[in-house]
Amino acid sequence: MNNDDSQRPSIVVGVENGTSIPDSAKPLFNGIEEEQIPVSIREIDIDNVVDRAYQSALASRLSVGIAFSGNRFVVHYKNLKESHPLFDMTIDDKKQLRILGANAARLVKGIPFKEMVNR
Repeated sequence: MNNDDSQRPSIVVGVENGTSIPDSAKPLFNGIEEEQIPVSIREIDIDNVVDRAYQSALASRLSVGIAFSGNRFVVHYKNLKESHPLFDMTIDDKKQLRILGANAARLVKGIPFKEMVNR
């Protein structure tokens, strides 16, 4: 995970200013890294998690952004409408969160998504 390498193509995870990544979100990053896609963290000070995910996608050279609030995780793609993210899920299961991260990376790679259990 790199915090300030904006020239390197990566999926951008947008966090509010002064927010650190909680341990509970680590499986998300593991899923992305399993697919061998770089990920970076950027402070994007927007309260609305969907808007923050969209701004993260715009900031990403790979056009994919992620934001989260508590256990709500949003994956956005820059070519989608701002109010219509690709995934907007409440996840408290580490395995499902890892799959979500892998699916964000698979969006970049253009390969089929892994199946998720949406509760």
